[in-house]
Amino acid sequence: MDAILDAARPAATPSPSAAAPSSRPAPAASSVPSGAGPGGAPPARPVVTELRLSAYGRHRSAVFPLGPVTLFAGASGSGKSQALEAYAALARLASGTRLEEVFPDPAARVPERAVPDADGRRGFRIGCTVDGPAGPVSLDLAVQAEPGLRVVGERLSQDGQILLATALRDPRRRSVQAAWLTGGAIGVTRAPLPDDRLGTALLPLRVAGSTAGQRRVLAAAEQVVVALRSVFPCDPMPGRMRGPVPRGDGRLRGDCANLADVLRRTRHECGTRHALLAAAARTGCAGPVAALDVREAGEAGDGWVAGVLDRGPGRPATDLGRLGAGELRFLALALVLLTGPGVLEVEPAADVLAARQALTVLADDLDRGLDRRQGAELLRLALLSGGRGHVRLVGSVGEDGAGTARRIPGVSVVDLTP
Repeated sequence: MDAILDAARPAATPSPSAAAPSSRPAPAASSVPSGAGPGGAPPARPVVTELRLSAYGRHRSAVFPLGPVTLFAGASGSGKSQALEAYAALARLASGTRLEEVFPDPAARVPERAVPDADGRRGFRIGCTVDGPAGPVSLDLAVQAEPGLRVVGERLSQDGQILLATALRDPRRRSVQAAWLTGGAIGVTRAPLPDDRLGTALLPLRVAGSTAGQRRVLAAAEQVVVALRSVFPCDPMPGRMRGPVPRGDGRLRGDCANLADVLRRTRHECGTRHALLAAAARTGCAGPVAALDVREAGEAGDGWVAGVLDRGPGRPATDLGRLGAGELRFLALALVLLTGPGVLEVEPAADVLAARQALTVLADDLDRGLDRRQGAELLRLALLSGGRGHVRLVGSVGEDGAGTARRIPGVSVVDLTP
């Protein structure tokens, strides 16, 4: 529990002289990730460039740099999935989700051998750095998992200055004491915040923006929230993708079960991206592929559709349901990497233009069921989208997938093997 208390102690008063978070060595990576724009300028779209985990599962004081395409590799049990899980947790907290919904089993995140303090408390810390138009901004969160789940400390900082700090002052109250930079004659504003929510996500509702200090706090908080909300956890499930599906809104779900309905939409509304997907299918699917199409399924007019591969003139089309599991996963992941928030079931910040947001795809076990050729093609598509600044990829892979990734310039591999 000392790690949690240490995170809460700096939460006294935002100050220009406050020390920046200490730097820690990062795991080995095959290339150096960067979120910077051309010429080293801040990226035009807010992006997460670093993930920090302390006393979280197998991770202790770990710092993971994140680039446009970053893959976690390592043996089973090395913490690959936990890293992606922590990223997804920060994303949900930034969307306003309560702590108990994000961590339904918080004790499972605490290291098995973690010793509780004198009051029986154990917990963990997660954090990130978000770069963007406002410059690099750090967010660190200390969570008490036992005896009760609650936030005990949060810090939002930039250039060594603490912009927001919270701390648990009275364990009997369901709140934390918060202080954020105001500037002017007041200096700092203090107020209680709930202990089951991310304070940074609440700041736009609490800060007026009438002083230079307040505007700096708002810019930093909004940058972090925009980056974290623009996340799409994706795990295509081939068993759910084979049969016909009803027509819907054409927004792809995380399990990609409604792939056929999304293909129906992209064929009519996103001709260029649909053509890119068909071109990718020629690499990732066996046999000739002329196009990707859909057909009506079920009774006429009942609105059900099924996806098909057009095999070209004189050849019968192949229903997607007849494809292998790896082919289906490849098609779904390729579609995700070639599209964006308008096609995926994700709710980014509504008050920020889509052109000012970069989507991050979280794909645990990315290479499951894929051969090397399919894996390499997906990484090529990820680099294509990442180079445009539209889509970033953070995933985990096995040893074969890591070997393929290490041979592709621009892909960062974080090796978690001891």
